[in-house]
Formats: sequence, C-alpha cells, structure tokens
Amino acid sequence: MVVPLKFWAVVPAAGSSRRMGDSIVPKQYLSLAGKTVLEWSLAPLLARQECAGVVVALSADDRRWSTLAVSRDPRVSAVMGGVERAHSVHAGLQSLHLDDDAWVLVHDAARPCLSAQEVDALLTMLAHDPVGGLLAAPVVDTLKRTDAAGRVIETVNREGLWRALTPQMFRYGVLARALHRARERGVAVTDEAQAVEGMGLQPRVVAGRPDNIKITLPEDLARAERILAEQENISP
Repeated sequence: MVVPLKFWAVVPAAGSSRRMGDSIVPKQYLSLAGKTVLEWSLAPLLARQECAGVVVALSADDRRWSTLAVSRDPRVSAVMGGVERAHSVHAGLQSLHLDDDAWVLVHDAARPCLSAQEVDALLTMLAHDPVGGLLAAPVVDTLKRTDAAGRVIETVNREGLWRALTPQMFRYGVLARALHRARERGVAVTDEAQAVEGMGLQPRVVAGRPDNIKITLPEDLARAERILAEQENISP
C-alpha cells in the first residue's frame, strides 16, 4: 500500500493589483465564477487528503480574508506577509515550525486554474527527489530580445526553455535556508526555484498545463472562467 505524501502549503497573498487597471480590489479577491480568485487557488490544495495545512500570507491591511469561509477551515492559518513575495513565503515557513525534511508546496494566490492532475504529477514525480522542483510549461512561442528603443536585436533559442508555474515543491529546510540566503545577499528572487538554484541545486521541472494561468491583467479573468468551466466539464 502506497502511503500518501503529506505536505504543507504556503500561499503568498499580500500583493496588490498594480496591473489590473482601475481595480481597487487586490487581484486575489476579485470575483471569478462565483468565488474569489484566492478561493479557487486554495481549493485544489485543500481537496487533497495529503494536505496537512495551508498558511496564507496576507498584507497588514487585509480586511477581506476573514470574510471568506475558507479562512475558518481548521487546516488553514494566516500570517502577515511582506512587501516582496519571498518575504511572504519566508514568513509562512517560519510559522509552520516543521522538520527539515517536510515537503512544502508554494502556490500563487492569483493562480486559480491549478488542476488535480497537476498536483498528482508534482507529488508523484518529486516524492523521492533529493532537491524538489516545480510545475512548468514549455515555451512554444518565438522569443525576441529587444534594445532600449524596442527594436529586436536577436531571436532567442527557446530549446530547453520553460515558463515557471506553481505550485513549487521543496523540503522545508532547503527552502527556508535558500530564501534566507537570498535575503542576506540582497538577491531579489522571483520564485522559490530561483532561491534554491542560488544554493547550487537543480530543481526538477514537472510538466504542467499551459492553462495554469496567473491573473495579472483584467482580461485574464474571462480566460480563467473559461478554463475552470472546461475543467468542470472534463472532471470524472
């Protein structure tokens, strides 16, 4: 009998909506198919029996989290996040007090289309990996590099290039040390894998779905609603 891989999750949700136009509501709290974006993002994690707990890192002035039913889930807790994503993740990790070998998944609060199949793949592929890794999608578009004037100076070879997605899954000890090291050195990491790379380690890529999108622009909401409807229709 295979024992399910227990994990904890950290969800940084302290960000603002700088690219959402006139919206005064942080993107994680925008309405999407009858729920908030954040509720959709948490649902695939809390649906797993392997999920031992989830920490949501919030901004200091958050007044919306406590109004959500999910905030009262016994497996869910909240901490104050930081200005940068890495600070929020680090705060979430510190609140967990886990053994170094415990698995932690970090998932974007504004990535509502994570599928159960992706979580399956991540847990299965990384269960015995010595480093950990991340969901990612191969780059399929032609890439151009431009100069300061917006003129193309080269076409970038896309072979071996992947778009980093979330969740990203690492051992508690490795991730905590990696984020601490990056902060001490003044390195502004944009995801957890980059921090782990800074330790001289090589995270493993697990193929994710291209429609595991992050809500960034207003038009992303309509796209996410279509994706969620499609996932609902194909679910067994």
